[in-house]
Amino acid sequence: MTYALSTGGVGLATGPHPTGPWTDHGMIVPAGGSGCPTGNIDQAMFTDVNGDNYLYWGSYDTICGAKMNAEATAVTGPVTQIARGRRMEGGFVVRHDDRYYLFYSDAGCCDGAFSGYTVKVGRADSPLGPFTTPTGVDLMDLTSKDGIVLAASGNGWVGPGHNAVQTDLSGQDWLVYHAIPSSAPEFGPVTTTWGTTISNLSRRPLMIDRLDWIDGWPVVRAGAGPSTGAQPAPVTTWTVGGTFNEGKAGWTGPWKLASDPDSLGHLTGKGSTSELSDDLVRGDVRVEADLRLRESGTAAGLIITRENGAKDITAWLDRERGELVVTAKVHGRTTTARSPLPSTFDYGSWHNVAAERRGDALTVSVSADRLGDPVAIVSMTLPADAPASGAIGVTTRGPADADNVGAAPLYRPVTERVPDPVLGRRLPAYSDEFDGTGSPTGWTKVRNPSATLSNGSLVWPTQNAELFQGDNTASILLRDAPQGDFAVETKLTFDGTKGNQQAGLLLYENDDRWLKLTHTVLPLNQGNGAVLHQTEFGKEGPRPGTTPPTAVANAPMFGGPGAQTTWLRLLYHYDQENGEHDVRMASSTDGTHWIWGGTWSLPRTGPVRIGLISMNAAGATATFDYLRTYEVTSR
Repeated sequence: MTYALSTGGVGLATGPHPTGPWTDHGMIVPAGGSGCPTGNIDQAMFTDVNGDNYLYWGSYDTICGAKMNAEATAVTGPVTQIARGRRMEGGFVVRHDDRYYLFYSDAGCCDGAFSGYTVKVGRADSPLGPFTTPTGVDLMDLTSKDGIVLAASGNGWVGPGHNAVQTDLSGQDWLVYHAIPSSAPEFGPVTTTWGTTISNLSRRPLMIDRLDWIDGWPVVRAGAGPSTGAQPAPVTTWTVGGTFNEGKAGWTGPWKLASDPDSLGHLTGKGSTSELSDDLVRGDVRVEADLRLRESGTAAGLIITRENGAKDITAWLDRERGELVVTAKVHGRTTTARSPLPSTFDYGSWHNVAAERRGDALTVSVSADRLGDPVAIVSMTLPADAPASGAIGVTTRGPADADNVGAAPLYRPVTERVPDPVLGRRLPAYSDEFDGTGSPTGWTKVRNPSATLSNGSLVWPTQNAELFQGDNTASILLRDAPQGDFAVETKLTFDGTKGNQQAGLLLYENDDRWLKLTHTVLPLNQGNGAVLHQTEFGKEGPRPGTTPPTAVANAPMFGGPGAQTTWLRLLYHYDQENGEHDVRMASSTDGTHWIWGGTWSLPRTGPVRIGLISMNAAGATATFDYLRTYEVTSR
C-alpha cells in the first residue's frame, strides 16, 4: 500500500493480508529531490503487459513516472516527466485497446463553488509516453490541453476531478471521482485539532459515473458530464456465479470448499477436473474467475462456455508454457490463441481472468486487480458453431484454487457522443467586424481602454491593471447582450510572453460579478521561468460559503490549447429555475474544429453585457479580428 504525506513524499507499507497488519517502509519517493520538479503526492501504480511495474506521481504542475522493481516496492528506473500544465495532478494510467491512457486533472480542485477541476486524458504507445491529446497536443507542451473527459456542466456539480477507473461485472468502465455540490459547497468555519480555523473547507463527496470509449477516447456519459438523480447502477451481481463464502450450491463437480484469510471461502481442485455451474449462460456475456495454481499445478482454466464435451471455450493460465492460452473446441477441432504471461508472473497469487464475448469476437484478459492494467490479453474470432450457450466453470491440470466465478450479460457500449451545441443566425446588432479607424464605436468604455481600430481589427495593448477581487483597475469594452440564450465569439491573435498577460471575452454584470474566457500566459510552477499559454475560463462572484455571501472569490478552469491565434466562444444560458447565469466555454485553433469545455454558474442579480479585455501585465498586444454574437439552436 502506498500513501502520500501532505508535506510531500510517497511512502510504502506492506502487510500479509489486504487488511494488514501493516509494516511501514518509509519513503519510496522523497518529499524533495525525487527528480520530479513538483509536489510529490497523488501517486498511482500501474502494471504493464510484460509485468513491469510503474509509479506515477506529481502535482502543481508536473506529473512524473518511473519504473519500479518486480515486487513494486521501490522506484528503480529514471524519473520521466510525462505531463505538465497549470495545476496538473492526479495521474492515473489504464491500458485500453493496446494503448496507454493517462487520466489527470488540472485547475483548482478544492475551492468550493469556484473549483475549476476538470478530468482530461492523453494517449500513448508506451507507459511513459509521449502522451498526446485527440488534437495531437503533447502533454508536455506548454499550453492548456484538450482531451476533456469530465467537466462541470452547470447541473449543480463543480470541480469534478482526481479520478480512478473501475470495471463492473458486465465489463462496463466507470469513472470514480470527487466533485463539489454548488448548492452546499463548503462546511463553514471548521476548527482543527491544533486550534486554527479553516473558513472555506470544501465538501467533496465521492462520485461515480459511466465511462464510455468513443472513437478511441474516454468520456463520461458520452460527454453529458456529472450525473444528477438516479442512474443505471454498475453491475455488481452475476446472473450465474458464486463467491463460495457460504457453500457451493448451484455448482456440480469434485472441487472442494476451502478458506483462507484473504479470499474467505473458495474452491480447491486437483487432477484434471472441472467444476461447472448448474445454470447456463447465453449470448453476449462476460465470464470471470479468480484463479491461482498451487505448487505442483501446471494449469488453471476458466470455462467460458461448455455446451457438452464436444463444444467448449476455455482460457488457461498455463505455467508450463508461460502463456495465457484460449481454446475453442467444436466437434473435435480446436482453435487456439495465446499470449505470453510476464516472466515474473506469480502463478501462486490470485489473478482475475475475465472473458468478454460479443457475437463471434472473444477477448480474454488477466489482471491482478481489475483496474485497467491487464498483464496478458488474447483476442480471437470464434469458429463457426462455437457454443453460444452452456455452463461456466473452472478446470485444472494439477492442484489449483478458484474463487468469485461468475457471468453477467455483457455491457452495451455507447458509441456516439452527446452533440456539441449548435449556433444559429448571426445577430448583427450585437456584433462588430471592427472596420474603420480610431476608437471603436457602439461600445461603452470603462476606465478608458487604449484600444484602436486598424486594418479591420481591434488592436489593444495589455495594461498593468487587474479585474481581481478588490483590484478593479483594468479597462473594459462593453456592449449590450441579446435576450435569451446566445453565443459570443471572437478571433484573437495574442503575443503574450510573460505571466499573467491575458486578453479575451467577458460577460459582465459588474466589477465583482463576471465570467471571462481568455488567452492567458501563466508561469509553470518549478519551470525555471517557463510559461504556459492557457485557454483560461474564469469567474468572479460572491462566495456562497460566507454568511452573508459577500466575500468575493475568483477561480479558473482550463479548456483546449491556446495558440498565437485562438478562436474563443462563450455560450450563455439563463437558468431560471436556479436564478443563475450558466456559461460554457469553447475554443479552437483553426476556427472550424471546436473544443467544448466546462460550464461556470453564477447567481444572477441583473443582465450581463458582452465585453472585451486586454490586461494584467503590460508588454503584449491583443488583436481582435471580430466579435460576433449568434442565436443558439441547441445547447
